[in-house]
Amino acid sequence: MDNVLPVDPVALREEVKTKYRDVARNPNGEHHFHTGRPLARRLGYDPALVDSMPDIAVESFAGVANPFSLRTLDPGEKVVDAGSGGGFDSFVAAHQVGIQGKVVGVDMLPEMLEKSRTAAALMGLEQVEFREGLLEEMPLEDGWADVVISNGVINLCADKKRAFSELWRVLRPGGKLQFGDIANGKPVPADALRDIDLWTG
Repeated sequence: MDNVLPVDPVALREEVKTKYRDVARNPNGEHHFHTGRPLARRLGYDPALVDSMPDIAVESFAGVANPFSLRTLDPGEKVVDAGSGGGFDSFVAAHQVGIQGKVVGVDMLPEMLEKSRTAAALMGLEQVEFREGLLEEMPLEDGWADVVISNGVINLCADKKRAFSELWRVLRPGGKLQFGDIANGKPVPADALRDIDLWTG
């Protein structure tokens, strides 16, 4: 049976790009969600670690939860940050896995990738790399990751089956998926499912 999607994935991606391009370029502007250091504090990230990061590494953070509250990463682990945005969760992961570990952030937005790469270089995090890509087509080989993290991004994918298939593909057997996201426990009317503005709002 075909996987019929409620919205056009390309149109949804363009809408998401528009919203998060603004977060990259104007992180202290008016957004319909919380961002930056105040959000990291609300979500329970280690204040000392967050305070140690330069503004460029934190200001465009727009997650919905703290995937590290599920489990602290082990030194030496290989991590994929699916939908890495400005890189904040990748930098937290890099701190936990240390120089023996490896973190690959994947994001579709050039403005976020430029910001995350600049911040990683500024902090000297040689174990962190950022690649352009989609959650539905991640630029990683099969079974590479010990852990995949994601923070508020899967809900923005129209084809969630394909996105989860990719998350499992890049995880090694026995690897861990640690993510925070938005879920709705009640049925959504069909016309609302087809409204792209509601997906991104």
